Amino acid sequence: MAHDIEFVVVIMRSDTNTSVRGRSSFLLIVCERSSEFKPKKIDLVRTCTDTRKCGCPFKLCAKPDFGGEGWMMKLICGVHNHEMKKSLVGHPYVGRLTKDENIVVADMTKSMVKPRNILLTMKEHNVSSYTTIKQIYNARHAYHFPIRRSNTEMQ
Repeated sequence: MAHDIEFVVVIMRSDTNTSVRGRSSFLLIVCERSSEFKPKKIDLVRTCTDTRKCGCPFKLCAKPDFGGEGWMMKLICGVHNHEMKKSLVGHPYVGRLTKDENIVVADMTKSMVKPRNILLTMKEHNVSSYTTIKQIYNARHAYHFPIRRSNTEMQ
């Protein structure tokens, strides 16, 4: 039976050195799809129409135990308002490239290797990789950007 997969994100952390008497450390853990999408700037035409945010109410609060040996967990809301993912393919966190993989992408880009062949080579070396072709294109763009930027119009 396949397990549903969902990431949680720590959105708030309070240290014990807050200088507020009686306040202890805590972690507030929420679903990665909590809150609503907020665009960076107001456009007349909305350029970004896709978002993973759906206002998921799942929340979990964790505080250190009084003995200091563990954590006390309190479930604030255990409900998700969306379907759980069956696979991590296409997830930006697990599909990100490591430093070594970025170096491989840069070297293969210098050698004029096509992006699909770069992806196939990386999948051969790491079978459990969740990297997609879009992440390869983004890595190639990140490699080319400083090179192109250094050229002025006169050059």
